[in-house]
Amino acid sequence: MKKIVVGLAALASLTFGADVQTTEKPLKAHSELGYVQTSGNTETEAFNFELDIKKEWTKNVVTFEFDGQYATDKNVETKNKYTAELDYGYKFSERFSLNYLVGFKSDKFSGFRYQFYTGPGAKYKAIDQEAHKLSLEGNILYSVDQYEDVWVDALGTQLAYPYDGVVKDHISVPAYKDDYASYRIKGVYDWKILETLKFKQELSFRGSFEQGDKYFIYSKSAINNKINSIFSAGISYKVDYVNLPADGKQKTDRTFAVNLILDY
Repeated sequence: MKKIVVGLAALASLTFGADVQTTEKPLKAHSELGYVQTSGNTETEAFNFELDIKKEWTKNVVTFEFDGQYATDKNVETKNKYTAELDYGYKFSERFSLNYLVGFKSDKFSGFRYQFYTGPGAKYKAIDQEAHKLSLEGNILYSVDQYEDVWVDALGTQLAYPYDGVVKDHISVPAYKDDYASYRIKGVYDWKILETLKFKQELSFRGSFEQGDKYFIYSKSAINNKINSIFSAGISYKVDYVNLPADGKQKTDRTFAVNLILDY
């Protein structure tokens, strides 16, 4: 019997990874900040902020992620967008865990008042080496997309937020809500190129079970150079793709940023 128990433990270790380390780990935080301001012939201001917080104890893991951008041109909004996700995970091993995800996204220029999604899933560390790490996850979700009103002027031309200096005549498409069953698959790859130089690629695909052409893709490519134990400098390129955008909106939203990074 003892041999059977040892054999099953070894099989579980090979399948899902090593046993979970139950010692409590300190809270970890990672933040990125970028800011640009111009004055004179042009008066613009752009701001982007990211925050990742992670806390582990025994077999539990809680993470919170926030990503936001805000910009103005002569005090008129040109970008107002943020995404927040809260995730709870229970680790069965150092490689495999079950999780529950809650996400909220707001983008005033996308035609969506907000997008909400929540549901259970699983995570697996496919590669866990010093130089290369790859984590995969999948979730079954309940999603809600709240669309904005579509306004037009007296000539029937569609108007876009923030509507400054224009007269809204009437609503051509009233605001409405779409709730549906969906899923999300996500992969995160980390490459430690040098001791102080790291590359990270994040890619996620969220789609509807009910409507095959309703899906959202998010990609972030980033490279960070460590300055000291706390500060790093980094550049990132984000692509936010909506296959069925709201009326009058583009499918792809791109963001390039140069950031100061803090790890503490």
